[in-house]
Amino acid sequence: MLGLWVILFAPPTTFPAYNLVTIKNGGSVAEVAKDLAEARIIKWPLIFRLTLAFRPGESLVVAGDYYFERPINVWRVAWRVARGEYNLTSVKVTLPEGTAVKEMAGIFSAILPNFDQTAFVTEGLPLEGQLFPDTYFFQPTVRSTEIIKRLHANFQDKIKSLEPIIARSGRTLEQIIIMASLIEKEARTDEARRTIAGILWKRLDEGMPLQVDAVFPYIIGKNTFELSRQDLATSSPYNTYRFRGLPIGPITNPGLEAITAVLNPAPNDYWYYLSDQSGRLHYAVDFDAHRANKVKYLP
Repeated sequence: MLGLWVILFAPPTTFPAYNLVTIKNGGSVAEVAKDLAEARIIKWPLIFRLTLAFRPGESLVVAGDYYFERPINVWRVAWRVARGEYNLTSVKVTLPEGTAVKEMAGIFSAILPNFDQTAFVTEGLPLEGQLFPDTYFFQPTVRSTEIIKRLHANFQDKIKSLEPIIARSGRTLEQIIIMASLIEKEARTDEARRTIAGILWKRLDEGMPLQVDAVFPYIIGKNTFELSRQDLATSSPYNTYRFRGLPIGPITNPGLEAITAVLNPAPNDYWYYLSDQSGRLHYAVDFDAHRANKVKYLP
């Protein structure tokens, strides 16, 4: 009997977790059974139809979007669609500080069913830097446009308290967010963020190239220790080795700590810095000292 149960009533072994299935209004039970089988929610359309038939007064199905978080047997599927139990509970999504739009798309795609990565990237890239990294709760049916609006609204809310400081800084919001996106990838602690912000603002004001390696994962997917001379010469407008000034846009969506560090840079005598393979930062007051640090700390 157990074997027969597994064959007839158990969920398919290929049941897709976190799946969203739409039951169209006016569809017949046979059509619904076919759709559920094609979505791998049930194994046998006929068993589903018979199960519904054994439910007095519940032979019809309720249209709508049904969220299947984990495998359930055909009896439970029939119960849910007959009673309209959509199970659309909120899904928790955490976006770490320094997550770029394309990385966000991957995070959402792994959690939300039927998520359109292409649409999210297309709509989100113009707002790179202004989609605030945070923990959110979304309905499984949420669309990319709604997500982007929510993330951008959160950014605007968070930045509001900093507007007086931004106004006094002499920098534009765009400049601050671009710089914060670099700092987010260049430093891990608040002290390091403020120190590097001081260095980079000085270099920018003096017309020196910023020479920030953090742009290269964004441009070509390579980190500091993978770069070649040819990589450093790439013509991308994000390349801070080839072009002076800030990149044309942010390379990440920075968190509040990075933005605050950029607005409160630490005064220092350094003009150069580098990160060794263990992530420790080494500062230098001139190029000779920086070159010595390269020999000492880099492979």
